[in-house]
Amino acid sequence: MAVGTARRTIGTVLFTGYAPIASGTAGSAVAAVGYYYLCASLSSAEWVILLGVVFVVAVYTAGALSTEWREEDPSRVVIDEVAGYLVTVAFLPHSFWMAFGGFLVFRVLDIVKPVPVRRLEGLSGGWGIVLDDVAAGMYGQILLRSVVVLMAW
Repeated sequence: MAVGTARRTIGTVLFTGYAPIASGTAGSAVAAVGYYYLCASLSSAEWVILLGVVFVVAVYTAGALSTEWREEDPSRVVIDEVAGYLVTVAFLPHSFWMAFGGFLVFRVLDIVKPVPVRRLEGLSGGWGIVLDDVAAGMYGQILLRSVVVLMAW
């Protein structure tokens, strides 16, 4: 597989970024399914490694595709949604409802972009493409973690 094809496959998350509408939602849905089926038994150390690898790959791939396609934030690039979604659900109890709730919470926060998330889009290259989603994921993590704590209380 050529480097360009591999980069497009990863950056568009198995080409879901080419969905004619809601490409970010399609990429997030792939992330949610992947989380549900592949992340049930991750230790804290494995979560840290996964998040680090996905973040580095996302920043590089998003930046490279942005340059290749001469677009500031191409809608076809959805690897940033994967990074943001994983931040939303990382280290939380694993279940179908966490996967689904994380999906909904992350999509709303990614679309609304609460303060100061939108400002991160102004960073150059892959940094701006990915960091706003990671920040939205951090807000999602706080919300979901709060629900988990309140439900235990």
